[in-house]
Amino acid sequence: MTAPRPHPQVAHVGIAVPRIADALPFYRDVLGLEPGAPVWSDGASIVSLAFGDVHVELLEPRDPDLDAALARCRAAGYRLVDEAPRRGISGHRIAFLHPKATGGILLELTE
Repeated sequence: MTAPRPHPQVAHVGIAVPRIADALPFYRDVLGLEPGAPVWSDGASIVSLAFGDVHVELLEPRDPDLDAALARCRAAGYRLVDEAPRRGISGHRIAFLHPKATGGILLELTE
């Protein structure tokens, strides 16, 4: 008989937002979450908010270079839907990562 496996736990959920300043009032004022100090990492400003045992991380892109982001994904072996950026319906350049490379989630990168 094998020992039961522990249940997976979520450490944090990252939410990409156009501007942290616009998104933060909902999490702080409506949900009552206390924001941590902003940090900069991997081309984004990040504000972490404790939500019980899970952290919600608001991520604001600071590096608008979509071509470089795609190159990093390609170099890391991620399968891409779009090998080159294209125009999305909002007029911004976009590219998608394939769901088979991201655990079943279709991710859109945008400038």
